[in-house]
Amino acid sequence: MRLGVLDVGSNTVHLLVVDAHRGAHPTPMRSEKSVLRLAEQIDGDGRLTSSGADRLVRAVASASAAATRLGCDELMGFATSAVREATNAGAVLDRVREETGVRLRVLSGEDEARHTFLAARRWYGWSAGRLLLLDIGGGSLEIALGRDEDPDLACSLPLGAGRLTRTRLVSDPPTKQAVTETAEWLDDQLAPVAEQVRAAGRPDRSVATSKTFRTLARLTGAAPSSAGPRATRVLTDSGLRQLIAFITRMSAADLAELEGVSASRAHQLVAGALVAEAAMRAMSLRQLEICPWALREGVILARLDQTDAADHTDWSG
Repeated sequence: MRLGVLDVGSNTVHLLVVDAHRGAHPTPMRSEKSVLRLAEQIDGDGRLTSSGADRLVRAVASASAAATRLGCDELMGFATSAVREATNAGAVLDRVREETGVRLRVLSGEDEARHTFLAARRWYGWSAGRLLLLDIGGGSLEIALGRDEDPDLACSLPLGAGRLTRTRLVSDPPTKQAVTETAEWLDDQLAPVAEQVRAAGRPDRSVATSKTFRTLARLTGAAPSSAGPRATRVLTDSGLRQLIAFITRMSAADLAELEGVSASRAHQLVAGALVAEAAMRAMSLRQLEICPWALREGVILARLDQTDAADHTDWSG
């Protein structure tokens, strides 16, 4: 079965095409993305602007055409925090469906955490024991913890790298005061969920997914993407602290010149690093392993689990 999954996030619209069947390892066949920065297209009333909606419709139409051209048997489209929080989300989603034929399902923050956790659990297997997962997106931070495929704890906090860049780190580069105040504010925001994690028991393995964590790991010495997905990559607390001291003095343009940093995300790298450091500090984590599978793979795996099942979710229009 060839499946396409279309991820409409805060920064990008990303199409991933895989060949897979139930019980098998999904094999990536094609990956395409468009940088839309939808979260930056939200106006003062919380609405996705007309231009933002136009760009979204074009990107979805292009991805749908690519999925058809690549022979996908099914296209699963979903949207996360940027669309989820838009006050006109319903109208925008209706327009996308009418003009492209693609139905975008809005995932809650908890759904994001659960699907991403499933992907990490399948990647590491049962031997990972109690697994703790962190994922930093443009609009939110997802945290999940558990021993099974469905986590005992799954939550989403509005602490995404893009969101914090727009609301707290507005200068380029950010001021020292803004960095200090943001770090202290993050400690307060993370304290309640960190307490829940501690109450559940120390994890046997702590992992992280997302472009933000992959970039931070790369900048602290982890293997490049060319080494393949099975190369072991870690992000340490000491390495992250040293990196933050370095990047907080750099402009977004200079950050974009660093190896492994994409130009479209360079402006929110500092915010992402501060969120990562605060989360590790709050949960007393010395290091995180970088998991190559994340939300898109989790959606695919959940869909494959439903093959031939009576409760098969209808992703079609």
